[in-house]
Amino acid sequence: MTAIPPPLALLAELTHRCPLRCSYCSNPLDLERRSAELDTATWLRVFDEAAALGVLHVHLSGGEPAARTDLVALTRGAAGAGLYTNLITSGIGLEPVRLEQLAEAGLDHVQLSIQDVLEETADRVAGRPGAHARKRAVARSVVALGLPLTLNAVVHRGNIDRVGAMIAEAVTLGARRIEVAHAQYYGWALRNRSALLPSAGQVAAAREAIERARAELQGALVIDYVAPDYFARYPKACVNGWGRRSLNVTPSGKFLPCHAAETIPGLTFWSVRDRPLDDIWERSPAFAAFRGTDWMREPCVSCPRKAVDFGGCRCQAFALTGDAHNADPVCTLSPMNEVVRGAAQTPLDLGQVPASRRFGESAAREA
Repeated sequence: MTAIPPPLALLAELTHRCPLRCSYCSNPLDLERRSAELDTATWLRVFDEAAALGVLHVHLSGGEPAARTDLVALTRGAAGAGLYTNLITSGIGLEPVRLEQLAEAGLDHVQLSIQDVLEETADRVAGRPGAHARKRAVARSVVALGLPLTLNAVVHRGNIDRVGAMIAEAVTLGARRIEVAHAQYYGWALRNRSALLPSAGQVAAAREAIERARAELQGALVIDYVAPDYFARYPKACVNGWGRRSLNVTPSGKFLPCHAAETIPGLTFWSVRDRPLDDIWERSPAFAAFRGTDWMREPCVSCPRKAVDFGGCRCQAFALTGDAHNADPVCTLSPMNEVVRGAAQTPLDLGQVPASRRFGESAAREA
């Protein structure tokens, strides 16, 4: 059996609880409840096992990780295991004292989401009045502590025309990096796709604005750009290939190859409650299902790009074609490419009111 290289990064989804209700959230529609979340001791074991496995980075994410009262302890444990710690946060719940505690615990980096630069619009998308002003305050506190700050701007039809202003906001707030990422259509974002998908003209204009800003801000700000799948010629190598470089652990402890893997029927996901990470990484049937290239069909089997993009995203293939073994229909070589082209060219539903990310009514009381 060929040895499986160790993963490089762990996405630790500490909770699905979140004070925001963003309609582009890629979390699953069936959010995991607080009562199902892993306890502190189990997460600390996971971090130790991840470091022993070869993981270098841990992304403390959610939902909103600050909803966990043990976030400082979890950060200290991850840092103590030798992992580079990146906090992915909305900023809500991070008062200056708590940020100081996180820095003292060994936090290495903060990735702060923003919804827009227009405060009223940003708060409406977030579903929380005052959210954007709070984010700006948190950004200044992070920089004052000397922690590296990345702004994460998820763009969609409602804010894509202000990409240049969001980049300027990153400079004003003292960020070292901004990630301009188009909404990825999984979970709530897929449900709201017709309300979020920008036009081809908007995408082209945003790309030009980003290239101008890169030239003007070279050496002052790193600008990463995650292009929209629906307007691409070839698919991305989703998570650098299924089961190759990264892994997810959900709030309840399920061990996933990628964020949306549970949408694919027929896969069984082992839990960190029952097995050590190295055993799951090397032997889990869910990880083996699409690892490598043996699972591929045409046109992927004979494609020279199969070791570049690994057939694209399995979750997207299932969501758009009904079969996770198909080529990602984003690819222009896919016989099902018209599914994507048709969606990208469909007249925009300007009247649709997108559904906000939320727990169900009964779950909202439990959460």
